[in-house]
Amino acid sequence: MMRPDRGAGLALRYLAAVAVTLLFLFPVYWLFMISFKTPEEIFSSPPVWWPESLQLANYAVLFKDGDVVTIWNSVVIASVSTAAAMIIGTMCAYSIARFRTGGNFFTDWLLSNRMVPPIVIVFPVFLLYVKVGLVDSYLGLILLYTAFNLPYVVWMMRGYIQDIPLELEESALVDGCTRWQVFLRVVLPMARSGFFATAVFTFVFAWNEFIFALVLTRAEVTTFPVQVTHYFGGQSNFWAKIAAMSVLGTIPIFIAVTLLQRYLVRGISLGAVKG
Repeated sequence: MMRPDRGAGLALRYLAAVAVTLLFLFPVYWLFMISFKTPEEIFSSPPVWWPESLQLANYAVLFKDGDVVTIWNSVVIASVSTAAAMIIGTMCAYSIARFRTGGNFFTDWLLSNRMVPPIVIVFPVFLLYVKVGLVDSYLGLILLYTAFNLPYVVWMMRGYIQDIPLELEESALVDGCTRWQVFLRVVLPMARSGFFATAVFTFVFAWNEFIFALVLTRAEVTTFPVQVTHYFGGQSNFWAKIAAMSVLGTIPIFIAVTLLQRYLVRGISLGAVKG
C-alpha cells in the first residue's frame, strides 16, 4: 500500500502541475474569448469571462476583407522554405558528420551566422532584392528563409546523424548499397524523429519571422505576422480583429505540432542518454 505521506506528496505534485498548466493556458483562453466578444465586452471592467453571444462577425470580416490570404501566404512561404532547408541542410549535415566537410570548426562558423541579428542585414538585403526584382515575391522570402534557417538545420541534423552507429552504414556499403542509397535507406529512417523535430522548429521560425517580411513585402505576399500589426493604430487598436486573426494564425502551427507530436518528443530527447 502507498504510504500516506507519499500519497500526499503525489497529490501535491499533480495539483502543482494542473495549476501551472492552467496558468500557461489562460492567455490562450483569453485570446480565444476576445475574438468572440463585442467591443463593449472587450473593454468591460470588471472583465467579461465569457461573452453573452459569440460574435462570428469578428471572423467573417477577415474573410470579407481578404485578410486571411496572408495566412495562406505564410503557409506557402514557411512550408516551401522549411522543405528546402531540410533537404539541403540534411545532406550538408551528413557530409559534415561523416566526411568532416569544411574542417573541425565549420559547423561552429555556420551556426554563428544564425546568430546575426536580422535587423543588421535587412537593409542590404532590401537593396539587393530591389536590384534583382524579388521584393514582394514568394521566391524572395522563400530563398531568404531557407538561407536563414539552414545553419540551424545543419547543426541539429549533424548531431542526430552522429548518433547513428557507423557500423550500420558500413554494413550497407558492404552489401552493395551506394552512398546515396545508404543516406536514403539507412540514415534518414534512423534519424526520422530528429528530422521531423527539426522541421517543426524550422517551420515555426519561418512562420513567426517578422522583420524581413515587414521590409520585403508590400501587398502581394504580406505574411500573417505583418498583417496583425496593421490592426494597431495611433488612435485605437482593433482588438477583436487582432484576436481573431491570431486564433486563425495559430491553427497551422497547432496542426503541424499535433501531427508530428510523437516525432517531436522523440527528436528532442534523441541522444540525451548515452549508453
